Formats: sequence, structure tokens, C-alpha cells
Amino acid sequence: MPIYAYKCTSCGFEKDFLQKMSDKPLTKCPKCGKDTLRKELSAPGFELKGSGWAATDFNSGPKAVPAAHTHSDK
Repeated sequence: MPIYAYKCTSCGFEKDFLQKMSDKPLTKCPKCGKDTLRKELSAPGFELKGSGWAATDFNSGPKAVPAAHTHSDK
């Protein structure tokens, strides 16, 4: 289940909540009780590590030469 960051636009209360993706967004602030709690945009919390496709397929090996820089035989 993903963790969503919320912030109240009235009192400034901030907290992360563990919710299902199918759950409705929370709106009531647990601190002030107003319906001003809003979901914030946050960066994903994962990092690609190891020798997976991102490291082996795109970061190493021979580099392609652009067509404009190739030598042609005359």
C-alpha cells in the first residue's frame, strides 16, 4: 500500500497516511477538524539498485555513432 502525504491548508498540520490506492482521499484534518486536508505531491520512495536492465542496457556497452558522423567510402 502506498504512503500519501497530506497537509491542512488551514492550520498547517502535516502527516503521512498509509492507504489503499482505491481509498478516497482524506479531507478532514485530525488537528483542527476542518475539511481542508489536501493530498500533497511527493517523490516516489524507491531506488533502482544492482545490475538490472537500467544499469546494463543503457549505461554500458558500445555507444552508437549518430548517422551524421559516420564515414562513407567514396
